[in-house]
Amino acid sequence: MCAGVAILAMPLMAEQHLNARMVVEEIGMGLSLRLWPRNMAPRGVVEAEEVAKMVVELMEGEGAKRVRKRVKEVSECAYGATEEGGSSSRTLDLLIDHVCGEGANKVFK
Repeated sequence: MCAGVAILAMPLMAEQHLNARMVVEEIGMGLSLRLWPRNMAPRGVVEAEEVAKMVVELMEGEGAKRVRKRVKEVSECAYGATEEGGSSSRTLDLLIDHVCGEGANKVFK
């Protein structure tokens, strides 16, 4: 997300389906490949034409502008969270202080 790259998700097992759904439907920064192409290829097998079609859709298609805008927004927000004073940086500082004791965080900086 920090890299600012749209995601073409291809969930195969476990939590990948949830992650793909979150990225595509909730966050809106990508598209998902269909795992059961029309020719009923085995699960997890996607034909090159299907991948190419989705890449073109992601780059130039109807929703591409919306996805690119959302990717930029999410990337800026995620990157900002990791900077000094950002939410992730502050939370990590609190965790280090909690685990190692107050002031321990200053040793790591």
